[in-house]
Order: sequence, then structure tokens, then C-alpha cells
Amino acid sequence: MSASTTAALVARLDRLPSCRHFYKVVALIAIGGWFEFYELFMPGGISLGLVGKSHIYTATHAGMFALDSFASFLASFFFGMFVGAILFTQLSDRFGRLATFTWSMLLYSAAMFVMAFQSAPPIIDLLRFVCGLAISIQLINNDAFISEITPTRYRGRFMAFAIMVVLTAEPAVAGLSWLFVPHAPFGLQGWRWVIILGSLGGVIVWWVRRGIPESPRWLAMHGRFAEAERAMSVLEAEVERETGRALPPPLPPSDIEVAPRGTWHEMFRPPYLARTIMLSLFQFCQTIAAFGFLIWVPIILVREGFTVVHSLGYTVAITLLVPVGGLLGLLFAERFERKWQLVGTALAIGIFGLGFSQAHSVPMILLTGCLLTLAMNWLIAIFHPYAAELYPTRIRAQAVGFTFSWSRVSSILVGYAVTFLLATYGVVSVFAMIAVAMAVIILSIGILGPRTNNLSLEVISR
Repeated sequence: MSASTTAALVARLDRLPSCRHFYKVVALIAIGGWFEFYELFMPGGISLGLVGKSHIYTATHAGMFALDSFASFLASFFFGMFVGAILFTQLSDRFGRLATFTWSMLLYSAAMFVMAFQSAPPIIDLLRFVCGLAISIQLINNDAFISEITPTRYRGRFMAFAIMVVLTAEPAVAGLSWLFVPHAPFGLQGWRWVIILGSLGGVIVWWVRRGIPESPRWLAMHGRFAEAERAMSVLEAEVERETGRALPPPLPPSDIEVAPRGTWHEMFRPPYLARTIMLSLFQFCQTIAAFGFLIWVPIILVREGFTVVHSLGYTVAITLLVPVGGLLGLLFAERFERKWQLVGTALAIGIFGLGFSQAHSVPMILLTGCLLTLAMNWLIAIFHPYAAELYPTRIRAQAVGFTFSWSRVSSILVGYAVTFLLATYGVVSVFAMIAVAMAVIILSIGILGPRTNNLSLEVISR
């Protein structure tokens, strides 16, 4: 009864047409993700305030256990994300997508607000750890959430749309940093204002959660069929009301296979073992590009002789293209196989990154920086739906969380690697490291990555 009922519900969901209601629900979920990305990229904007103005941290290479190193500020957050991804993303599979969406955001906002008024590196690092723990739960949960409540034919497009929305957080935090960091409004240092504004996420998420349904797939998988039926009926009614016509008939339920509830170690058995290895390699390497460039670009530009104001201004100009990279993912998510889009964007990141390292004039810095930003965020917009597609609903969040944890391992290490490489070999060595990481992505995705476009989640997970 469980498998047949769930299969029938999935068939009803997958036959629904694309409409504004799906965009509305996805956008509401993306609001939570927006603040997560705000936090992810905030260090790049406030780094010059923490290092250059408040002198709380230093950008010099001082070893992995120096708490006054800016690398420790980064590492504490990523260590929190690692712990959250390994130990707590399973909460989403156990307690539901909507509850996890709400409470993880409230935890993040509380830690963020308290952190804004701290000056001791150990306390700041501890609060950054809590922020990272909450964010890792939120990010994995949201990917699973959106993949489960959208129809198969449009899944990649809707998930890319969500990423495009959340990527607007990066130019927003860059712009706020540009406005606030050089100044001290009302006597409070500008970088503290940037953190305070980021702490508003929990309040907003608490308010918008009422417009978000629980995943019918998750409800059915946990035997809550009456709730799943209600959620599905409301969704069908909204789509029918908006489109103004009767819904198409669902696929025969027998065409969809639904397996019983799974276990954590299932991701290490065929057919998921190869996917787990591939995604782990991918996650470890993609973060080297994202955080080796985006967080460190203001400091890199200052090292190249630009002033703090000019460095932040150029960073804002480059990051304005971040959501445009997400838009490219939205436009092409369903037009080309997602695995090959990941391969192509990784190749572009390696090439444009090396070009940025050789640029010394303002026009070339902006050109290569913008191209690198477009490629990087196109990759981000595609890998989020791709990763969420590769596992069944019963283990989706915890399996994606495990592979995601490898990105947090590299995030912890990349800060120390960049400080060492900048101090020892200069800017070119940082982007050589990024190019090598992209080569690993090209090989792992190209060889081990399955095709996913236009396939039901249940078909992909067989």
C-alpha cells in the first residue's frame, strides 16, 4: 500500500504544468537560502574591516591554530558547516523539510546577531561555528525540498531559479560592505552593521513559512498519507485555478518505482557508491574556486596596489554579475544535459581564473573577473539541482549532506592555503590551485556523473 500510494502521488505531481505558483513557492524557500548565501559571501565584504580597520584578525600566514588569523574566521564557519552536514542534515529526512527550513534559520539568525557585537576572536569564531552548522542544514534541506515539490520536466529550471534568487545576496552583501565598512554609522563599525542586517533572516523566514507546503513526497514516504493527500490536493487546486484548465492525467503509477525507507550506509552501496565518490570529489574542488576567489578578491586587489575603497568598488562591480551567472543556469538547465554544463563551466573557471591572475590593468581585472564570476555561478546554479537528483527521497538530505561535507573540509583548508600561497608564491599560485581543482571536477563528473535531465527522481534513483 505504501509504495503504490506514494507512486500515485508522485505521478500526480510530475504531470503538473509549470506556472507562477511553483515560482512563488520556490521563491519563498529561496528567501531562506538568500540569507545563507549572504553569510557565505559576507567575509569577502567585511574582511577589510576585520583586518584593516578593527585589527581583530590578520591576513598573514600564522598557522592553523592562530585564532587571530583571518583564516581562522573562515575556518570556524566552515567547520560548523562540516559538522552540520555530517551530523545534522539527517534531521531534514527525519523531521521534514518545512520544519528544518524554519528552525535552522532561527538558530543562524540568533548567532549572527550576537556575533555583531563581539570583538574577541575566540567568541566570534565560536558564533561563526554555530552559524555554519545552521547554514549547512538549511542549504541541504532547501535543495531536497525544491527537488521534491517540483515536476520532473521543470525541476532543473526551478532549482536554477532558486539559485539565481539566492545569488543576488552576493552583490547585496558586497554593496552593503562597500557602503558600510569604510565608515562607522552611529558610532558602530561598518562591518558590524553588515552582520546585523544579515541576522534578519530568521524573522523573515518565520513570516513566509506559512506560504510553503510540506513536501508531499516526504510526507508519503513517512506514511503520513492523509497529510500528503491534502498537500497534493491544495497544490493541484492552485495550479488548476491559475492555468484555468483541467489538469492532464497522471502517468500510470506502475511506471514509477518507490523503494522502502533506506539507511545512512545505503549511499556507499551500488548504484550510489560511484555517485557518492563523484559528488564528494566535486564538492571538495568546487569550493576551492568559490572561496579561493570570491572571499579573497578584495584582499588580493589591495595586495596588487589598489586602495580599500577601489578594491571594494571593483568587487561590487564584479559581483553584480553573480545573479546573471545564475540566470544562465536557469535558461539552460533543461536545454543541455546538466552533467556536461558542469564540465563546461569548470573548464571556463580554470581558464578565466588564470587570466585574472595575469591581469594588472583595471579593464582586464574587470573583464576576467566578470567572466570568472559568470562561469562560477552558472556552475553553482547547475550543481545544486544535479546533486539533489542523484539519491532517493528516503536518504536524499543525508546523502547530499555527506557529499556536501567535503566542500566544508576544503573550505577550512582553502583559507590557510590562500594565505600561504599569497605570502610565498603570489597571486598566480592561487589560481593555479583553482585550475587543478577544476581539472578534477571535469574528470570526475565526465566519467562518473549520470545523466538526469527529464528523468523522474524515482527513475534516477533506481
